[in-house]
Amino acid sequence: MSWAGTGEAYAASYAQLCAGTGERLRQLAGAADGRSLLDVGSGDGSLAAAWADAGWQVTACEPEPSMREAARRQHPTLPLAAGALPALDFADASFHVVVANFVLNHLPDPRAGAAELRRVARSTVIATTWSGSPFAFWGEVMDRAALAPATGGRLPADKDFERTTAGFESMLIDAGWSPAMTELTWTWHPRPAVLWQSVVGGVAGAGAFYRTLSDADRERFRQAFDSIAAERGDGEGIPMQQTAAIAVDHLD
Repeated sequence: MSWAGTGEAYAASYAQLCAGTGERLRQLAGAADGRSLLDVGSGDGSLAAAWADAGWQVTACEPEPSMREAARRQHPTLPLAAGALPALDFADASFHVVVANFVLNHLPDPRAGAAELRRVARSTVIATTWSGSPFAFWGEVMDRAALAPATGGRLPADKDFERTTAGFESMLIDAGWSPAMTELTWTWHPRPAVLWQSVVGGVAGAGAFYRTLSDADRERFRQAFDSIAAERGDGEGIPMQQTAAIAVDHLD
């Protein structure tokens, strides 16, 4: 799945979802005390800016140019780097804390990426993945529109991991971590317009799928989306329960 050119659409939509773990991650990291932190796969910079506001010396690291542009627009003083896993351009133990929020699940080799996170961390490394997410909603839209989801897309068996908390833990152990695992569940209330912007902007799996459709199939997709959004809406948005698996490894 390509994230090329999705920065603005992501900033207007899924950035709000991914920020749902921010408070918990800051609790797990402890007090800033002027310590340094690397946010890998920082997207539009929302979480990195929140870390900075909490007193951390933050570097936001994001490989996609449109994401960095969105971050520059929203957080002009945020230090930005362009590195990508699994080969970050930082020395060993460069940062007290290294964080990757919903990043490893997008990599072609999650174990190599996880090992690289640990390499550049001095005291703590934290990573998250989804064990329950909005993707089920988009599956319902595809079903109602009678559109088959794209086949393939899974990693080779030797690279993939079970998309559960236990599967995430096992993958991280393979990568050299000694993780302590927790889960966080919350309800996201995106407005239908926000969700639709994510799709037409090519964000995540649903956006990538939408880009492959003909005009006629896009219309069927939109009609199915509108009907489900009308059924599920509660006046504030469309309530969606999310669950994140959170791994913390303290190195010292």
